[in-house]
Formats: sequence, structure tokens, C-alpha cells
Amino acid sequence: MYFDDCPNHTAARTLLDEAIAEKAPGTPVEVINASDPAVAVAHRFPGSPTIRVDGADVMPGFEDPGDYTPRCRVFPTPDGLRGMPPREWLERALS
Repeated sequence: MYFDDCPNHTAARTLLDEAIAEKAPGTPVEVINASDPAVAVAHRFPGSPTIRVDGADVMPGFEDPGDYTPRCRVFPTPDGLRGMPPREWLERALS
């Protein structure tokens, strides 16, 4: 999921496609533009980019913030705050 003004959603999609090609070829991807606040609420959108596998966020220990305003998202990675999840999280979720 993403919103239009997110500078990281295209790179996150590329990262996801690469992880799928390696770990789970053929996995379908549903892309949801959550720029509309009603869409964001309907999908419990925590920010852009959001990647879920089988309905679960790829971020380990993810806790739903309860605020679904279309906005950018940052991820607390071992290397500090980043605008995209690390590839390892995607690979783990796809395994």
C-alpha cells in the first residue's frame, strides 16, 4: 500500500518484486493506493509504503498505530530509521 506523495513506494515495490522472484516466484501482489483517507481507513493503512504478506505487516513486532492518515512511514531498522523495510523482513515474511 502506498500514497501518491510517498518518495519510497516505487523503490519498495522493486524490493518486493526482487524478494518475491527469489523466495516465492509467482506470488500475486495487490497494489492499493491509499491516498484517499476512506481507502486508508478501510485498509488500516499505517503509512507508505506498507507491505503485508498474508495480511500481516512485514515489520517484526508491528503494532497497529490506529491512525490511518495517508502519510509516509518510517521503519525502525537495525541501521536506524529508514523509509523502507529491509529486504530481510520481506524474505522472512515470504518464507
